[in-house]
Parts: sequence; C-alpha cells; structure tokens
Amino acid sequence: MPRRSTIGNRGVEQVLLTRNPHKEVLPMRRSSAILVAVLLLTAVAFAQMGPPKPAPEVKNLAYFLGNWTSEGDMKPGPMGPGGKFTESGHSEWMDGGFFLIIHSDFKGGAMGNATGTAYMGYNSDEKVYTYDAFSSAGENIHSKGTLDGDTWNWANDMKMGPQTMKARYTMKILSPESYTFKFEMSQDGTKWDTMMEGKATKK
Repeated sequence: MPRRSTIGNRGVEQVLLTRNPHKEVLPMRRSSAILVAVLLLTAVAFAQMGPPKPAPEVKNLAYFLGNWTSEGDMKPGPMGPGGKFTESGHSEWMDGGFFLIIHSDFKGGAMGNATGTAYMGYNSDEKVYTYDAFSSAGENIHSKGTLDGDTWNWANDMKMGPQTMKARYTMKILSPESYTFKFEMSQDGTKWDTMMEGKATKK
C-alpha cells in the first residue's frame, strides 16, 4: 500500500501554528472603528448645521411667481426683420427654494414660435442674480443681474456669427402685477441699440 506523504499536512500545520490571527484582525477592527467614528462626527456636524438655506436675496425673485403674459415689438436688426410677439409663462419655485423655474411659450416676432425653460437664482459668492434659459429654437442664454430699487438689470454676451455682442435686458417694475422690459445690444458697450421692448402683466 502506498505511503501517504505528510509533507503537505505538516506545512499547513506549521502555517497555522505560526500565524497569529489576533495580529491581523485588530488592525481591521481599528480601521472600521475609525471609519464609523468619522461618519458619526460628520452626521452630527450636518445635523447641527441643518439643511442649506437660500440667501435672503432669493426672496426678491418671488415677484415673478405665477402666470404672466407679455406683448412686445421686436425691432429689425441682427436678430431678424422684427415684428410683434406674445409670450405666456408660468413660474414656480424649484424644490429647496433656491431657484425659480419659468416655463414659457413664445409666438411671433423674428424668431417664430418656440418654447423655453429658464432658471432664476442668486449667486452669493458673486453677489449677483443668475438667469439661465434654454429654448426649443436652440438658444441658450446665461445672464447675471442686479436689482436697483424697482429696476432689474441683466447683462450677458451674445455670439452673432463671428462677432460677440454685448447685451442687456432691463425690467422696470410698475406694480405687483406689471413691468416693462427692454432688450438692447452693443458692439462696444457704449452705443446701445434697442432690439426689443414691451410690457408683461400678471394674470
């Protein structure tokens, strides 16, 4: 009968005898304990701070809440031959209250019919309001604004072919339910041409 080799078994026994399981398990337990402690401290810190809150300036955007209709006149120029236009929109707060969401439906004018979605908010670091709009016509507008008394002033740069134009949009509050607006463009920031103006009314 063949003799069974015991070399393999002795090697395993030697490993089991020389290995100290406590030396391997303790570092793992320490790492796990440290991780749990860090997570608990982070959770406590967030609980003490509470959820983030919108800046006080965001409350000024509440003026634009609800349903609005606009009528205006687009002037002949870089944006087309011009013409009368109408726009209807609905504004509501995004969850959290940091941004106002505006859904609009535009008809007439040089751009034809289109729909759009815009977001209004406030950048606390730069101390400016923000307006980011996107339309079904492929337009995307990113403006920064300020509120001076009863007047909103928005500014941005617009690409018109190879040339970059400066643009500004002014909204003059007349009452809680109405305001006038004017859109102007300039090549150098000194001479401004009116591209569009009109009036918005809250339903």
